[in-house]
Amino acid sequence: MIEDFVRHYGYAAVALGALAEGETVLLMAGYGAHLGWLQWPLVVAVAAIAATMGDQFFFFLGRWYGPRLLHRFPGLKRRLPRVERLLQRGAPWAIVSVRFLYGLRIAGPVLIGMAGVAPWRFIVFNAIGALIWAPIITGLGWVFGAGMVQLASRLQQGEEVLLMAASVVVVIAWLLWRRRHRADD
Repeated sequence: MIEDFVRHYGYAAVALGALAEGETVLLMAGYGAHLGWLQWPLVVAVAAIAATMGDQFFFFLGRWYGPRLLHRFPGLKRRLPRVERLLQRGAPWAIVSVRFLYGLRIAGPVLIGMAGVAPWRFIVFNAIGALIWAPIITGLGWVFGAGMVQLASRLQQGEEVLLMAASVVVVIAWLLWRRRHRADD
């Protein structure tokens, strides 16, 4: 499904994927570049620009609407101490690394915006992070893409087998239940 999305929409899919937590789309785009659907340098450039823009949006969202967002999304509040600890240890590298930390790709910039980091500082280090992130993830897709497609295919086959087995179990359970209730009547 993601393969079709990337193949059909190309660089627009890369941009949309990078705006949100786009590792999966970017991995597939790297594989697509390997197959010749896309050009690797353009995938990296589009991903880095879109990821930077997306994080800037979330940073300013946190800066302007932070308390309201904490009230509306309690999960953000649970992540705030983690981001504050990262910022206390070394703000520039916390900004760069937040995109690599699971669960903080979108929440991180919101929380950094709430923490009072200067906008210029976030813009610079966020862009550096995107320029590191985009070629790494795209490169992983380039190198390991074929294996990912095979793994996804096997997982899909496994899901189909599990679905069929679950269906059989449900039918047998229903037949046994029905048989028992008929015996009670």
